[in-house]
Amino acid sequence: MEIILATIYDIARVSNVSKSTVSRVLNNQSNISEESRQRVMEAIAALDYQPSKLARALTSSGFDAILVLFSRPSKTTVGNPYFSEMLTIITERAEHENFDVIIQTAKNTDEYEKKCIEKIENKMVKGLLLLSSPTDEKILTTLDKYQIPIVVIGNITGHYRHVYSVDTDNKMDSFTLCKSLIDHGHRRIACLHAPLNYHVSLDRVSGYKKAMLTAKLTVDSQLVIDCGFTAEEAYQATKDIMASPIRPTAIFATDAIKAMGIYRALKELDLGIPEDISVIGYNDEHIEPLLHPLMNGITIPVRNLGEVGANIMFDHIFGRASAAPYIQVKTIVNERDSVKRLI
Repeated sequence: MEIILATIYDIARVSNVSKSTVSRVLNNQSNISEESRQRVMEAIAALDYQPSKLARALTSSGFDAILVLFSRPSKTTVGNPYFSEMLTIITERAEHENFDVIIQTAKNTDEYEKKCIEKIENKMVKGLLLLSSPTDEKILTTLDKYQIPIVVIGNITGHYRHVYSVDTDNKMDSFTLCKSLIDHGHRRIACLHAPLNYHVSLDRVSGYKKAMLTAKLTVDSQLVIDCGFTAEEAYQATKDIMASPIRPTAIFATDAIKAMGIYRALKELDLGIPEDISVIGYNDEHIEPLLHPLMNGITIPVRNLGEVGANIMFDHIFGRASAAPYIQVKTIVNERDSVKRLI
C-alpha cells in the first residue's frame, strides 16, 4: 500500500516557491511563470510522487486518497495493537478501492486541523477517518464545512452534515462489567482509566460510576485513577492503591493496556487473581492470551469496527446509499477466571 508522506509544504520548500504557487500548479492554473511551474514539477518528481497520482491531482477530481488521523499523540499509540490492526483493515479496503492512505500526524489539535484543511483544499484527499474521538469536537465542526465524508471510530455528541460515527456502547458495557462485580459481592472497586478528553474513556468511566451509584455505593475518587495511555502508568497506579490502608477488592481496567499493567503489578506484589483481588475490563485478542488467568471482560470487535467505518467512507465517496450517521457495533462478553465471588 502506497503511503503519501510529502505535503504541499515539502514541494514548496524543495522548489523554493510559495505554497500558493504550488497549489496553482497542482490545480493547473495559468497565472504562473513557466520557470516556477518547472521547478514545482521537478520537486514533485524528486519527492517521488507517482505520475498517475499527479495526473489525477491535476484534474478537478484530485487524488484518490483518504486521510487517516491518529487523534492521540503518536507516542501513546506505539505498541497498542488496536491502532495497528485498525490501520491494517482500513488500508486493505482502500487498496481494494484503488485508493491510497495518507497517515496524518501532528503535535496538537490545531496542527491537525491546519494539515487536514491543507490537504482538503489541495484535493489531496476525498475523505477523512479518525481512529479515536476527542471530547473537544472543534476539529469536526471545522472540517464538516468542507463537505467531504468524515468517519469517526468512536462516539460523537455534536450534530453534523458530513460526519459519521461507528462505535460500541461503551457506557452500557462498562455498566454491565461493573455490575457483575457488584453482583459477586464487591463493594470497593477501583477504576483505572485513560484520559477523559476522549469519548471512549469518558463513557467507560461513566458506566462504572453509574453501576456504583445504581447499587447505592460510594464512588471513592481515590480509586478512580487516570493512568494515561501506557501499561507502565497502570502498573504504578496499581501498586499505589494496593499499598493504601483499605485496599479495593476488585479493579476495573478500561482497556487491555491497563490490564497488562495491573496484572504485572499484582504479580510483583505476590497477589493472586482472583484469590486476593479480582480484575475485570476490556480485552484485546492479541493481549488476552498473555494474561493469566484469563480476564473476565469485553472484547472489542476491532475488525468489525474498521470494516463498517471503511464501508461508510467509500459509500459516501462513491455516492452510494449509506447507513445511518451513527452505527453501533456489538461487543463480545467473555466469562473467564479473574473474578472471585465474595457472597
